[in-house]
Amino acid sequence: MTTNVRRVIGIDDVPAVTKRGGDIRLLLTPSTVGAATGFLGVAILKAGERITEHYHPYSDEFLYVVCGAVALDLDDEPITLCAGQGVLVPRNVRHRVRNAGEVEARVVFHLCPLAPRADLGHVDTEKIP
Repeated sequence: MTTNVRRVIGIDDVPAVTKRGGDIRLLLTPSTVGAATGFLGVAILKAGERITEHYHPYSDEFLYVVCGAVALDLDDEPITLCAGQGVLVPRNVRHRVRNAGEVEARVVFHLCPLAPRADLGHVDTEKIP
């Protein structure tokens, strides 16, 4: 059951996660608002930055580009997304996100359903160079 139905979370209310590249902000999650079915965040990528390749064995991931443009590799097949475009990354599909332009890119992402435990939700397949 969701516990914090009316809790508003801003991008500055949560710490930046940078261990996979870029600046990832986990906004609406089990720990921030008591979400029980998925979570939402924002990835901020400066020119030349990327989020390393990974996959989610339990979750589908929805990506929506708010500003800028990103190159997305899905099982090594590249696609480009511009502001106003989104894509579904099905569970178990390896993917990485790279800023494809010269300006900052912001990507909203949503994963659902949640993995049975947080440590099972994300599998890294490469390290930050």
